[in-house]
Amino acid sequence: MTTTTDSITVDGDKLMDFVFRAVDEVGATLNAALVVMGDKLGYYRILADKGPLTSAELAESSGTALPYAREWLNAQAAGEYLTYDPASTRYTLPPEQAAALTMEDSPAFLPGFFQLALGTVRDADNLLSAARSGAGFGWHEHVSDVHIGCERFFRPSYHANLVESWLPALDGVVDKLQRGATVADVGCGHGASTILMAQAFPNSTFVGSDYHPESIATATSRAADAGVSDRVRFEVAAANAFSGSGFDLVTMFDCLHDMGDPVGAARHVRAAVAADGTWMIVEPMAGDHIEDNLNPVGRAYYGFSTLLCTPASLSQDVGLALGTQAGPARIHDVTTAGGFTRFGRVAETPFNQVLEARP
Repeated sequence: MTTTTDSITVDGDKLMDFVFRAVDEVGATLNAALVVMGDKLGYYRILADKGPLTSAELAESSGTALPYAREWLNAQAAGEYLTYDPASTRYTLPPEQAAALTMEDSPAFLPGFFQLALGTVRDADNLLSAARSGAGFGWHEHVSDVHIGCERFFRPSYHANLVESWLPALDGVVDKLQRGATVADVGCGHGASTILMAQAFPNSTFVGSDYHPESIATATSRAADAGVSDRVRFEVAAANAFSGSGFDLVTMFDCLHDMGDPVGAARHVRAAVAADGTWMIVEPMAGDHIEDNLNPVGRAYYGFSTLLCTPASLSQDVGLALGTQAGPARIHDVTTAGGFTRFGRVAETPFNQVLEARP
């Protein structure tokens, strides 16, 4: 069916295709909360450990009310996160979904991504007036699911790639770390990247910095738990004001695009890094052109850019607002403006790109 008005012609079949796609989007939006619910209540872990379960069995095993367990299971089955057997009335978590939803050290682990997204969406109302005025909304103003979910999403990728492939991709850096290097991990958040490097390279010393005091408190506690406090310290400091100089390596993980003044941060890194030092910049995977990023990963990152990263930048001095999908060319411009002369992309994953800058 085709409908024509004075100004537009609407293809009825295409309209309904879009409507049902939108229905699927609503289901996906609700599913973000359901995944976080299943993660926090232990539903996925119980299904992975105990095999196919009825709704009553899941409710009993988790200590939750049957009506919630029943409806959650049905929603997960409808979304093909679980399979359902009508004959036994049992639900199964397939092994691939189990890997993505229960194995926290797997680079495919997803609940942190959902937790980050759900926390970000919870704060969306705060951005309406900001969008009208051009004001920002700081990282520190978000709910805790944003901070916790961010680390839970990125940490498995760091665990899988940082020591094994990203650091070896940098020119001569691993040899320095093995002998004993000084490292500044800027924008360290909860310290996952700092602690991983300290565990892998016991002859080196590390200082992590972040402007968010609560994150630094968490990082300090986790370093003590990991037994690396003898070679790791953390400080509350902005990216253009962290302490120290002569660093063999400065790292930034998924944070440069969030900064209000990334060029100012680049200049500070240039002043703090040794003459033969390295600046490793890990950023979300992105191409240099909008059309390069019109894909599922780019869609998610543009969403985070609108609701989380760009407001964070706008809340700070300068407010350059690079955006989550800045791309290597714009990052190169930042490093050049900061005084670095060499730049290149040395590694990548589906979610991240690793960039190397040298004086």
